[in-house]
Amino acid sequence: MKKYFLENSIQYKNEEGEIIAEIDFPKTGENEITITHTFVSPILRGQGIAKELIEQVILYAKENNLKIKATCSYAVSYFEKNQSDLYIK
Repeated sequence: MKKYFLENSIQYKNEEGEIIAEIDFPKTGENEITITHTFVSPILRGQGIAKELIEQVILYAKENNLKIKATCSYAVSYFEKNQSDLYIK
């Protein structure tokens, strides 16, 4: 499994190049990104991959002085349980 950092997403791909986990976070304002989609293949579920992806986006936002919004239901749920000063509803 390899991790790829793209402009607005982070992806994990298997040996065949198929996306097996992904998080999308396009820029939606001058200093804002929105987590719009989180996907984890059924073969990886229950291993904390989605949480890891969100935490990587939080680190990216901190490093780039960005605030985070979320429309993805998993991300909304994550931020309800894990307070972050970067998250805006």
